[in-house]
Amino acid sequence: MNKNTKAGLRIAMTILALLFLFSKAQAQEYTDEQIANAIYKAENSKEYPYGVKSINTRSNKEYARKICLNTIRNQRIRHAQHKCKSDFISCLGNRYCPPNAHKLNRYWVKNVKYWLNQSKK
Repeated sequence: MNKNTKAGLRIAMTILALLFLFSKAQAQEYTDEQIANAIYKAENSKEYPYGVKSINTRSNKEYARKICLNTIRNQRIRHAQHKCKSDFISCLGNRYCPPNAHKLNRYWVKNVKYWLNQSKK
């Protein structure tokens, strides 16, 4: 490798490292409550508040929120322990709303991030 190629690789690796650190920091800039609020808005369902379908919440919004918050807390622990290359919200989406389970699920991460960004304004 010549000198320019090595310098280019170092710059590229630095940029990738910074992007990775930024994505990890992004998850920490939102509280569990903010993430739950964004999920509630993204799901937009009275029958399944917070999109909770795995447990019969009987459309009880408070109970569904509790389940949602537990999922967020547990996923934070899992996300810290495993070495996925995804940001926290994408990692959470893969567990909470798997993209392959339904065609609309592929929009979940984008929608939750949208509502999180709206909450900052």
